[in-house]
Amino acid sequence: MKLTVKKIMTAGGLLCGAAAISGAVSYSIAKKLMAMALDRGENLPTSQIPNNDEPALLAFAKLREKAAAELANTPNETVEIAAWDGIRLVGHWLSVPNAKRVLVAMHGWRSSWSRDFGMLANFLKENGCSVLFAEQRGQGGSDGDYMGFGLAERFDCINWVDWVNEETGRDLPIYLCGVSMGASTVLMASAFDLPNNVHGIIADCGYTSPQAIWRHVAQTNLHIPYDKWMSEIIDAICQDRINFRATDYSCAEALSESHVPVLFIHGTDDALVPVEMTYENYKACASPKRLLVVPGAGHGMSYVVDQALYEQTVLQFWHDYD
Repeated sequence: MKLTVKKIMTAGGLLCGAAAISGAVSYSIAKKLMAMALDRGENLPTSQIPNNDEPALLAFAKLREKAAAELANTPNETVEIAAWDGIRLVGHWLSVPNAKRVLVAMHGWRSSWSRDFGMLANFLKENGCSVLFAEQRGQGGSDGDYMGFGLAERFDCINWVDWVNEETGRDLPIYLCGVSMGASTVLMASAFDLPNNVHGIIADCGYTSPQAIWRHVAQTNLHIPYDKWMSEIIDAICQDRINFRATDYSCAEALSESHVPVLFIHGTDDALVPVEMTYENYKACASPKRLLVVPGAGHGMSYVVDQALYEQTVLQFWHDYD
């Protein structure tokens, strides 16, 4: 077939038009994904409460909410500090007599301090732990319009450690601990020049990086393609909203420079953050490290599935590094 200039121009226009439409669709999808991930007031498209046809998850949710209510109603000191970027952060200080150590506890994405640590609260109290339960930026009582998926929150950890040391006089060992996004937050903080009394990190079901978990959720849970073009759009949106690109940092990068011992915990049946991500983080860790993988445990469910092993492992970690 003989191609005329007109036909070539028409074909080129159609291709350009298709590319423009594709780009607009990718941007629209990326913008929605980032709103779901980062925006404080964004309503999620699906409920976070398990369906009735998932009895194990429903039972876990009921246990967690009961424990959350008990912890939230426990007398505590509400603390406010200014973060490294001026954001007002809120925490809850629960001290115990004759404390052996202090935990700085970072909760997960779209969760709360009482929900993520309620079931652990009695164990921590009975074993001499004073705890600073942080409310993550962009969530709960803390200020901020956006969550940072650990990119911003890793610096908040240092602010909270400084507060603890002012409160306790640097007399006690400190452990950074977190669940889900909180776990990745404390892992990303592992490369900082931490005070000498920070003796370790406990990370339960953390991901490897914001980019990796967004790609996993988009492709596996939402069945949305996550290609190079999508990645670049998301980088730009993140830079605009939280002053970090999604590709700026990862747990693996931090852990390759870590000098504090790390205890990694994960369940084999985690449908949100695959256990393989903890294996990657463990492999990257340059400091003394331990790994607890709980068969059959879903996301954040390791303590419920095997409480005895969980407590034994954590107690041994404290015994070795206090």
